[in-house]
Amino acid sequence: MLNITSIKKGLVIDHIRPGMGLKIFQYLKLDQADFTIALIMNAASKKHGKKDIIKIEDVIDLDLAMLGFLDPNITINVIEDEIITDKIKLSLPDRVEGIIKCKNPRCITTEERNVTHRFVLIDHSRGIYKCEYCDHIYSWEG
Repeated sequence: MLNITSIKKGLVIDHIRPGMGLKIFQYLKLDQADFTIALIMNAASKKHGKKDIIKIEDVIDLDLAMLGFLDPNITINVIEDEIITDKIKLSLPDRVEGIIKCKNPRCITTEERNVTHRFVLIDHSRGIYKCEYCDHIYSWEG
């Protein structure tokens, strides 16, 4: 059995959908970090069967909207002195900016390079977003 020790102070990104751990690791640019990080893939999970986990032995700023968009089931545990002091449960964000791009060729975001892509969540249960500029529909693939 693989044994990953606890961390004294830092963050644990838990309940990541299997296979998404590496994408989140890359998005957070953790390969460039100068502190200890563990990426655990396909760990046993009582709730979901399998999960990925990222342990970060440092406190870093996280884009919670982006993480919630990548996987709304993520839980972030804040660790102090090897004890969980805070537990943040993520969900699909109500708005996303600069995360997904509008695929409508007539959208202003296609014509104007400096316009930030903005989407609004219109159906939480199905994960459907709408472009704020042209109303193009984007479905979150969970």
